[in-house]
Amino acid sequence: MKTSIAKCAGILCLAFIFCAGGCGYTTRSLLPSNYKTLHVDNFKNSIPVTAEQNNVRMYRGYRPGMEIELTKAVIDKFLDDGNLAIHSDKGSDLILIGDMTDFRREALRYDTNDNVEEYRIKIIVDISLEDVKAGKTVWTEKGFTGETTYTTSGGLAKTEASAIKDAIADLARRVVERTVEAW
Repeated sequence: MKTSIAKCAGILCLAFIFCAGGCGYTTRSLLPSNYKTLHVDNFKNSIPVTAEQNNVRMYRGYRPGMEIELTKAVIDKFLDDGNLAIHSDKGSDLILIGDMTDFRREALRYDTNDNVEEYRIKIIVDISLEDVKAGKTVWTEKGFTGETTYTTSGGLAKTEASAIKDAIADLARRVVERTVEAW
C-alpha cells in the first residue's frame, strides 16, 4: 500500500514539474537582442492598375493611396506589439521595406441569379527586413498576402471599403508576426 502511494506521489510530482515548466511558449520576441529599433519605409505601390482587366485581375475596388494606409497600419501594429521601437529616420537597427505588387478581388459565392454574394480581397506585397549596421538582409518574402472575405448582403454584409481595411489589418498583423516571431 505504501509503495503504491509513493508511486502515485512520485507520478504527481513529475506531472507537476512538467506542467509548471510549461511548453516553452513565450510572448518575448525571437529577434536577436541587438535589434531594438525599426524604421518602416513607406510602402511603394507597384500595382499595375492600368493593365487590362480580366477574371484574375479586377482592380475596381483598388483605392489610390492604399500603400499609405498599409504603412500606417504596419507602424501601428509594431507600436501595439512593443518589441521594437519605431524610429522615423533610417538610423535604426532595422528597416522594413515593402512594395505592394497586387490587389485582387475574387468572387467566392453566387446567388441563383449569378449575382456575387461573397468576395475575397487580397493585398499582396514583397517585403524585406534589412539590418542597417551589418548591411545584410535579415529576411525577405515575395507574395506576402493579407486577405479577408466579405458578403454583399444579409446580416453580416460589409462594404468593400471596410473589407479592404480588414485586409490591410490582416497584412499588418502578419508582417509584425513574421518580424518578431520569426516562425
